[in-house]
Amino acid sequence: EGSVLDPTNPYAASKAAAINQLRQIMARLVRGESGLRLWLWQQACRAHHADNAARDTASLRSQLEYEQTLRLEEAQAHTRELHTQRASSEAEAFEMAKRFLSYLPNCVDELPPLVTPTDDPDRTDDALLEIIPKDPRKVYKMHQIVESVVDQGTFFEIGRKWGRSIITGLARFNGIPVALFAENPRVYGGAWTADASRKLIRLIDLAATFHLPLIHLEDCPGFLIGKQSEEEATIRYGSAALAALGQANVPFCSVVVRKAFGVAGAANSKPGSHHFRAAWPSGDWGSLPIEGGIEVAYKAELEEAEDFDDHLARIKERLNRLRSPFRSAEFFEIEEIIDPRKTRSYLCHWAKIARSASRTDAPQFWYRP
Repeated sequence: EGSVLDPTNPYAASKAAAINQLRQIMARLVRGESGLRLWLWQQACRAHHADNAARDTASLRSQLEYEQTLRLEEAQAHTRELHTQRASSEAEAFEMAKRFLSYLPNCVDELPPLVTPTDDPDRTDDALLEIIPKDPRKVYKMHQIVESVVDQGTFFEIGRKWGRSIITGLARFNGIPVALFAENPRVYGGAWTADASRKLIRLIDLAATFHLPLIHLEDCPGFLIGKQSEEEATIRYGSAALAALGQANVPFCSVVVRKAFGVAGAANSKPGSHHFRAAWPSGDWGSLPIEGGIEVAYKAELEEAEDFDDHLARIKERLNRLRSPFRSAEFFEIEEIIDPRKTRSYLCHWAKIARSASRTDAPQFWYRP
């Protein structure tokens, strides 16, 4: 007992309590069996109530954790599926809403408000000369191009976590608000998916409703193909997006940064005097890219070649000379080839023209596929 009662022993309290309980049990045994049964029943009741209290506490904690997880999942679902932005606090949410509304007019009978520009419209960025990889299979950051050409700090992305192969948002060029979209080569190579097409439709309709000029920075390999794409009706929503672009009665400008292939690649042009189209020297467009198709089209010729790889390289070189964007410009298939560094200057100039041509006409939505 001396060691149990030793205050330096960390187990003294628990051991002393155990010895005390044993003494109580022995005392009740001496008094008779009925007294012991009553005492044991009391102890069992106490243990039962303590167990229930612990279980209730654990249940309450689990319920709170479940509700918290559910709220987080609901926020993630809204961000992912309802193309909304997620804020970390109420104050941030109000600030985001305020910033979004700053691009829009007070009503549809007015043009979007202008702000005093603080960024040089002729600002250049030498990094744009090297941003496009020479290998068409390699990717790059389209967000970097977007942030480089718009007024600094004015790009407000919409639907970041949804339909991620297309970047959509609002921005300003020399103080003029516009709606902007661009393919994201880091997601499916920039191919249009069903969700991306639906997101694009919403942006185009927003622009048409509130008279925002549209800008497209294009690197589009076409519609995403495959079993999942067929099940999600990618072609249907993609065709609706192209129809929405055709129906939009706002000025439109497209800059072909790299690829513009297939039906989806046709989203780089619209008829009309206020619709401009330009391309970087890295621009490449047509029905289908030559990569992957040469081996099939020139199968017999390649089989007869002594050096397969060398002959394939010479065929690619010959075809690449024919698909030069400068050759297309000579045949008026593209209006202008621009220096990537001067993309901002080109778009700011167009935005000024687009502003003077903007009207408060009602949007023209009708049948879409």
